[in-house]
Amino acid sequence: MKYSSELIQTMRNALETVMANVSANQSVFGLKAAVAEYILQAAAQGQTSLDGLVASTSSQLQSIISSLLY
Repeated sequence: MKYSSELIQTMRNALETVMANVSANQSVFGLKAAVAEYILQAAAQGQTSLDGLVASTSSQLQSIISSLLY
């Protein structure tokens, strides 16, 4: 799938915003990559706004972290 340069920048900003809100005790190996993958999937499903990407990713953050722990 091809993404516009604007959407790529929006996804990068979403990734940095979400990761900035991750506390040290939540940070696990591979978390940034897993969050980036989630953001890509959300964008592929039509979520293209920064606020929407941050909100949907943040709401799934615990789930993403849990999947990396087990």
